[in-house]
Amino acid sequence: MNLHFVEKKVDVPAEIREYAQKKLNKLDKYFKVESDATVTFGKEGNTSSAETTVNSDGLMYRAREKAEDYYSCIDKCVNAIEHQIHKNKTRLAKRLHQQVFVREVPPVKNEIDVDEEVDFDIIRQKRFTLKPMTIEEAILQMNLLGHEFFMFKNFEDGNAFSVVYRRGDGGYGLIVSD
Repeated sequence: MNLHFVEKKVDVPAEIREYAQKKLNKLDKYFKVESDATVTFGKEGNTSSAETTVNSDGLMYRAREKAEDYYSCIDKCVNAIEHQIHKNKTRLAKRLHQQVFVREVPPVKNEIDVDEEVDFDIIRQKRFTLKPMTIEEAILQMNLLGHEFFMFKNFEDGNAFSVVYRRGDGGYGLIVSD
């Protein structure tokens, strides 16, 4: 596992980095290809925090924990990610056996008044590789990350650029490019 450390306003001793490396290497058994992990250490008052993100073949797992020391944070993060991996595999197996989604989605209308001049400030930019996956896999990935939407290449629709999103009524929506 390729491991990267980020320290936000804190200096973390080498033993804690080694401990994190040892713990996160135990997750390698779940992945077919070598994965990348980022551990971000921080301090909020007297509380230590660690955020761990594991990216394996386009699937991302993330956990953020707070505790009195970094060792506890790392243990909690690894346990949470391991739980997410098991949950993802179980959900995917269940959903592949059921016909859950309807293929047709009503068109989405977005109208912007062109006469009004508005400045759009981009605060943050992310760049990543889109992995071909099914709609079910994309929804699982979105839920694992805790996001409201997720972009992916729709394997079922000839690798068309698609976005799944969580609707206000609790359901899911799908946007597919032409």
